[in-house]
Amino acid sequence: MPTKMREEIDEIPVAAARLLERSADEIAAAGRALREHDPNVVVTIARGSSDHAAHFLKYAVELELGLPVASLGPSLASIYGAPLKLGRAAAFAVSQSGASPDIVAMAEGSRAGGALAFALVNTVPSPLSQVASLAIDIQAGPEIAVAATKSFVNSAVAGLAIIAAWNGNADLVRAVAELPGHLQAALALDWTSMLEPLSVTDSLYMLGRGPTLAIAAEAALKCKETCELHAEAYSSAEVLHGPVSLVERDFPVVAFAARDKAEVSIAGTVSALAAKNAACFITSGAATGAHALPFVATGHPLTDALALIVPYYGFVEALSRARGFDPDKPAALKKVTETR
Repeated sequence: MPTKMREEIDEIPVAAARLLERSADEIAAAGRALREHDPNVVVTIARGSSDHAAHFLKYAVELELGLPVASLGPSLASIYGAPLKLGRAAAFAVSQSGASPDIVAMAEGSRAGGALAFALVNTVPSPLSQVASLAIDIQAGPEIAVAATKSFVNSAVAGLAIIAAWNGNADLVRAVAELPGHLQAALALDWTSMLEPLSVTDSLYMLGRGPTLAIAAEAALKCKETCELHAEAYSSAEVLHGPVSLVERDFPVVAFAARDKAEVSIAGTVSALAAKNAACFITSGAATGAHALPFVATGHPLTDALALIVPYYGFVEALSRARGFDPDKPAALKKVTETR
């Protein structure tokens, strides 16, 4: 019988399609509001998997709109009570539950500071949706398994759809519309070539660059949550500076490369690590000495990067079971974390 986590992974394409259909009016309204507000900076507010979705959107905004994006520490509002000057800013708060007091406080503080504040949230109404200028229901549906999967993907999809509505880029509009089909194709990809080496290791690296760095961070978190396996995410540009000292024979490295301008750079780093006899896996055929993982080419670098998390989710659920764990019941975790 499949785990709840596996069932929820399989629901990702349907959830993405539901978001694009049911929240279309809110997404269009967000695009109009952003054009009218014309921000010169964007800030994000999130924790955990939601923060990885926010990090993905950081690169999307910077690449598509040329605006700098900064992550705000929620403690600025919830603990320090520090007011921020955000009169020319847009703020995106990302949360599944919309109930964490520090995320709510920071979203409320950003709006009080003058920002146009959006909530990408899976629970409407919720405290977060009520303090935002505009709330977008990400329509992921109930997530019963503790490890977030659908909500991560739908948060990122909602953000991409808002960006497309904001700047009207026809290529991104098309790519977002086609994404549910590509996510469905990604479900069928087989990454089990990594099961044997990762089922016996104690530590590994996840690599990315640009938008795929957020995917690597999410992948590392899921290793910790569901497999009790130490995983660290690094930019492929940084891993050779210091972390490489831990890489020895058979040390696993998983690299997420999209069809974008960073692919060659990521592949070059992986080739260098493979030359040190690391056990390297990469979603590209451009690296030397590494195992090539299958991927879905979506026709757009941003959706190409996002689609990589779907086969990984399927893999990590299987890895959790292979290591003797129940992916539906990660140790010491609960569904809603209320940080103050």
